[in-house]
Amino acid sequence: MTILIGLFFILITLLIFSFMRKLYTKFPHPILVPIFTSSLFIVIILLLAKISYSSYMIGGQWIEHLLGPAVVAFAIPLFDHRETLKRNIVSIFTSVFIGSLIGVCSGIIMSLLTNVDEKLLRSLAPKSVTTPIAMDISEMVGGTPTLAAVYVMIAGISGAMFGPYLMNLFKIKQPISRGIGLGTASHGIGTARALEMGTVEGAISSISMTLGAIFTSILCPILLSLFL
Repeated sequence: MTILIGLFFILITLLIFSFMRKLYTKFPHPILVPIFTSSLFIVIILLLAKISYSSYMIGGQWIEHLLGPAVVAFAIPLFDHRETLKRNIVSIFTSVFIGSLIGVCSGIIMSLLTNVDEKLLRSLAPKSVTTPIAMDISEMVGGTPTLAAVYVMIAGISGAMFGPYLMNLFKIKQPISRGIGLGTASHGIGTARALEMGTVEGAISSISMTLGAIFTSILCPILLSLFL
C-alpha cells in the first residue's frame, strides 16, 4: 500500500511538472517558471485535499533521491567545456568569491535593517548555496536548518524566475557571466535554469555553485561574527 501511495504522488508530481513545463514553453513569462508553478500547484492540492506533507513525501522522497545523480550529471557539460573553464578560471574564482560575499552580506544587512530575530538571521545568511550545505552551515552558526532550507528554496526559485530577465535588462549576454550569476546566487535551481539557456551557461553555473558553497561555508561564520 505504501508503495502505491508513493507511486501515486510521483505520478501526480510528474504530470503537474510536465504540464507546467509545456505552459511555460508556450508562455515564457518569469512568473510561469515550472519549478515555481509546480510547487505552488502541489501545495494547493495538498491543502485542499488535507494531505499531510509526510504523506506526500512517501513519493516525494524518491524524487528527492534523484537530486544526487542529477548533480553528478552536471559533470558532463563541465567536461565538454573544460577548455573554457581553464581559460577563464581566474575570472570565475574571483566573480564567485565576490558573489558569495555579497550573498551572505546582503542577507545579514537586510535582516539587521528590518530587525529580524537573530535566529532567523543566522538561518538566512547561507541562503545562496544548495540545501544540504546551507542546512549544515546554518546549524554550525546557530541558525535553524529547516528555516535555512526554506530560504534556499526562495533564493533558488526567485533567481530562476527573475535572474535571466534581470541579465537581459542589464545587457549581460556573455554565457560565462550568465552562468556565474545563476550558479552563485541560485545554486542547483539556477543551474538547471542555466542549462536551459545553453551548455556553456550550465557548465559554468555548475562550477560556480560548487565554488559558491565552499566560499560561503568559509565566509558565513566570519561575517556573522563581524556583524553580530
